[in-house]
Amino acid sequence: MSAERTRPLKLGLYIPNGDGPMGNGIARWRDVLAMARRAEEVGFDSVWVADHTLFRFDDVPTHGRWECWSLLSALAASTSRVEIGPLVSCMGFRNPALLAKIADTVDEISGGRLILALGAGWHEPEFTAYGYPFDHRASRFEDGVRIVHDLLRTGRSDFHGRYASVNDCELRPRGPRPAGPPIMIGTNGERLLRLTAQFADAWNTTWLRDPSEIIPLRAAVDAACHAVDRDPATLARTACVYLDLPSHDGRWSWSTPQPPQPRRPDEAADILRGFADEGISHVMLWLDPCSVRGIDDFAETIALLDRA
Repeated sequence: MSAERTRPLKLGLYIPNGDGPMGNGIARWRDVLAMARRAEEVGFDSVWVADHTLFRFDDVPTHGRWECWSLLSALAASTSRVEIGPLVSCMGFRNPALLAKIADTVDEISGGRLILALGAGWHEPEFTAYGYPFDHRASRFEDGVRIVHDLLRTGRSDFHGRYASVNDCELRPRGPRPAGPPIMIGTNGERLLRLTAQFADAWNTTWLRDPSEIIPLRAAVDAACHAVDRDPATLARTACVYLDLPSHDGRWSWSTPQPPQPRRPDEAADILRGFADEGISHVMLWLDPCSVRGIDDFAETIALLDRA
């Protein structure tokens, strides 16, 4: 990519990391790696993998994911330029102090390219199957994010909450960034939005198709910032976006009545400019087809955005 590009927002790619209808069969490590490297080659700014254990929906066979942070560690060592991140890392799946340790370690491996995206989780069947508590998720997230934030920003935490505690905990050694990787929180809920305004560098919303969907969400994010006396302009805004390409294979026909909306490269570029106009600085794209072919097809849209 040229350092003189005029791209209006960062472009991220969601990479399938498991089996089932979302991943076109089984996405093995070799497939994840091929997509990440090709995304880096054509000019994506970031690549992302989901933090889930399994999915169980009515009338759909059970399907699951490879462990997220294991893949991120491998991607950190196998790419050189793109930012990497979980989309998003579920606070309920790991001890928060250990999560901060994992994040700082992956940031070290990547040379400072990790974005630590966090969320409270939502799919109860995977919590139940793996023995994680599903109750009080917002409260558990609040305890956890305080610990993660303090450890990454200062290297220490001595927090005692209802659901998570640490005792004179230190994060040593430290990764390549003195204050750790940036923290992004994925939520549209009022309570977690307030925590986003308190502790995060960026907010993320999921999953959208049209820039107009940002407008009411932006108002809620601004209100959360004002509630904690934060300038809303200091909180970056990001969004997960579905994008059907002309070569789409109907990925979502099993889960949504909405038909595919294939976009030519110029149409896709206009949609993404629309997200930028609504204040979004970074999108995480779920392309259909979500494959090396889809990445190659999207390269023309990247070129159009860089010339805008």
